[in-house]
Amino acid sequence: MERIRCLEAVYDELAGCAVVTIMGAVAVELYSLGHRPNFFYLEHAMGLASSMGLGIALSQPERKVVVLDGDGSVLMNLGGLTTLARYAPGNLTHIVFDNQSLLSVGGFPTATATGSDLAGIAKAAGVANARTVTDLESFRAAAVEAIAAPELACLVAKVEPVGPKSFHMDLHMLENRFEFQRYLRPDAPDPQGAPP
Repeated sequence: MERIRCLEAVYDELAGCAVVTIMGAVAVELYSLGHRPNFFYLEHAMGLASSMGLGIALSQPERKVVVLDGDGSVLMNLGGLTTLARYAPGNLTHIVFDNQSLLSVGGFPTATATGSDLAGIAKAAGVANARTVTDLESFRAAAVEAIAAPELACLVAKVEPVGPKSFHMDLHMLENRFEFQRYLRPDAPDPQGAPP
């Protein structure tokens, strides 16, 4: 299963959510499908996408929040899973693409390549709705269900260690930051065109 196919499969579901991605391949591939004002590509902060998503989810409980993460990033901040479980916002879905490597920095294997189970770790941390999927159909069904459900969910998708041909994005970090900040305002226009 390729990560970009997973992103394509849930792209429409992300339209009404605040979406935070980790840096690297996840961000570039989502951007390649079409940027939206509700997408924030967290650069230079590996491991902290779930922390940022948690902050948004807690401060805006009426808003659905989706974090698109990677196995290397989650492993860098394993304590983030315990914090997610502690506060358990029902409007947060944490999707982790596990390609068993640090693809964006050379493809070095991560601990999941030798058996660490991120969904198992999330469950042990206290995230009741945590599971692993290995095929596209199961991923789409699980992601749609998790985003719609009123509970914290952690979905680990096993994906191939392939990424984009280039990691270049022609969106300046500051532009993305201010645009996303405006999107989060209570009176912000709907990215789908509906009036506030």
